[in-house]
Formats: sequence, C-alpha cells, structure tokens
Amino acid sequence: MKEIISQFEQKLKKEEKELHSDSNANIENIEVELLLDAILKQYGYDFRNYSAASRKRRIKNFLSNTKYSKISELIVHLLYDTTFLEKFIFNFSVTVTEMFRDPSVYKTIRKIVIPLLKTYPFVKIWHAGCASGEEVYSMAILLKEEGIYDKCQIYATDMNDSILKQAKEGIYSIKSLKEYTYNYQKAGGANSFSEFYYSKYDSIIINNELKKNITFANHNLVTDSLFGEMHFIVCRNVLIYFNNILQDRVLKLFNDSLILDGFLCLGKKESLNFSTISDNYQKIADKEKVYQKKHE
Repeated sequence: MKEIISQFEQKLKKEEKELHSDSNANIENIEVELLLDAILKQYGYDFRNYSAASRKRRIKNFLSNTKYSKISELIVHLLYDTTFLEKFIFNFSVTVTEMFRDPSVYKTIRKIVIPLLKTYPFVKIWHAGCASGEEVYSMAILLKEEGIYDKCQIYATDMNDSILKQAKEGIYSIKSLKEYTYNYQKAGGANSFSEFYYSKYDSIIINNELKKNITFANHNLVTDSLFGEMHFIVCRNVLIYFNNILQDRVLKLFNDSLILDGFLCLGKKESLNFSTISDNYQKIADKEKVYQKKHE
C-alpha cells in the first residue's frame, strides 16, 4: 500500500510540475506577442511572422544577456531606449555566414548563371540579408574572375545597421582564413585567394577594388518595398527563420523585383515549393536552390 501511495504522490508532483511549466510557457508566449506588438507600433519593425520557435529563442537569448528576468520587463526599456533596441535587432538578425559558404552553390552560379549575365550590358544583383558581407564579397570575387565585375552593381542589404557597418568595412578574423581559402578552392576559384585581401595584425581586409561596385543599404524584408529590375537575387538562409505567411510575402517581393529570365538563389534548406510564385520559376539546380524566372 505504501508503495502505491508513493507512486501516486510522485505522479501527482510530476503533473503539478508539468502544469506549472505549461502555465509559464503560456505566459511567456503572451509576453512575446506584447513585446513584438510594441516594437512594431513604436518603430515599425515587424517580427510577428518570424517562426514562433525562432523568435522566442532569440528573445530569451537576448533576455539572458540583460539584467531582466522576464520578457515583459524588456518592453518599457525597448520603447524608450533606441540603443537598447539596436542591440535587440542585432540579436534578431541572421549573422552566421562565411566566404564561399556551400562552395557547390558558387560553382553552379559560375557554370549556369554567369554565362547569361554576360549577355547583358549592365547587371544588377541584390544580395538580401547580407549579414556581415562575406558572401557578398564572395560574389564580387566570382564576378571579377569571370570578367564582368566592372559592369555589375551589387546591392547588399540587411535590416541591421551595426552588421552593415561591419560588412562595408570588409574586415574579418584571420582565424577564418584557412576555411575561406578552402571554400574558395572548392568553389572553383581560378587564382590564389590571397589576391583578394591584405593582412593587418590579426585580420584580413578585402581589397577596395572589390568594394567599388557594392552598395550597402538598410532594407527590411518584412516591411520595405521592392528593388526593381534585378538580374539576380541572392537570399540564403534567411527565409528559414520566417513562418509560411512571411516567406510567401518575401518571395513575392523577390518575384516583383526580378526581370524575366532573372535568377533567384535561396539557402539549401529553403524552397519555392508550395509558395504562390512557384509556377513562375524553373529549377536550375535543385540541390543548390537556384531558380530562373520564366517568361509570362
């Protein structure tokens, strides 16, 4: 009998703990919604359609680096302190990137996309969600090697001003050099990677020659308007943080910004499948997620 009572008590405690945990989770979800609504109304940044798991994880990560213990305590501080807001936006931004990330993507661009771009007298490329710029400079190197950089204009955008400043400077840790060189070679690099940067102290600095045709600008994919008449749009590993509604909105934005026969490149875990614009495109490289816009 004692054993039965003990088992019952343990089960009861477990259920009470789970109930308390569920209650806390529900309260946190309410706090998240209030926080995002407040930021939207005060500043115009709309994070409501980021995936629920992603936005909650990022907010709690941001919370852990503050003096506050509850999400709701962030609201007043974010509303009145723009510096605090900038830190919050930085935390929300996608900043993970590297030079020639996923080398096979760049090999595909070199083999399939570049030959068509060569046929245009002037080429406009939009790199959306450029983060700290490594992939933007990778594209510039590729265009340089293929002899068309001088007739190209790259628009590199992100919603995070701090990370855009880093991207514009083009200064990266020398600790990453070995990995970047390897990626460059795997991407079909035709020269020595050292031709595109110079070293100073513990950093590598991208050559100014590669920066001259790049415009870095603040642009929020969630709320801002289109970039018109683009020949090539690159947005890799950004859509995975959005829910289906927001993904479709951004893809429509890309569709409206892209010329007929223009190219779109997404991240390896992203796709046009099930989007409202999927019928407008043909797959060029399924694994590398490269698409070409069809004639209407």
